Amino acid sequence: MRALQFWKAVTMDHSDFLDRVLAALATADIDYCVIGGAAVNAYAEPVVTLDLDIAVAMTDVDRAEELLSREFKVRRFAHSVNVSAAGSDLIVQIQTDPRYASFVERARAAEVLGLKLPVAAVEDVLHGKIWAAQDSTRRQSKQLKDLSDIARLIETYPELRERVPTEILDRMRQ
Repeated sequence: MRALQFWKAVTMDHSDFLDRVLAALATADIDYCVIGGAAVNAYAEPVVTLDLDIAVAMTDVDRAEELLSREFKVRRFAHSVNVSAAGSDLIVQIQTDPRYASFVERARAAEVLGLKLPVAAVEDVLHGKIWAAQDSTRRQSKQLKDLSDIARLIETYPELRERVPTEILDRMRQ
């Protein structure tokens, strides 16, 4: 089974939700990049994830939300706009934290579970994971996943270790 077929099977994406979201963004000329765990998968040994986190330029967040709400279920949260659809367990999360907006201009095409997508630069992906791991409001299980993602990145790119704060490295040793 190919990676994309596996991902669609795991996310139960029987409605081609992912394809439709990506097509809508492309048609509207909204630049984006993959961040989060799916972006880590582009740079390190992949693990299964049920969401696709993306960043868009801050000036495009409202336009993307409005566009996607025409066809999909859209819910706004404190730091994201979550997009979903019937027939798929996949959730596309548009990050609304302005720190991620500049990632889009440094993104480059990479393979994410069988798809060629714009992916944040590995240094930006690491920064995003560090921010997430330092966010005390996140559930412990999410913070542990963030630490694991940081570990996967620095195992693959040891030169990035110096960018990881000591307190994060200490937490990874526990």
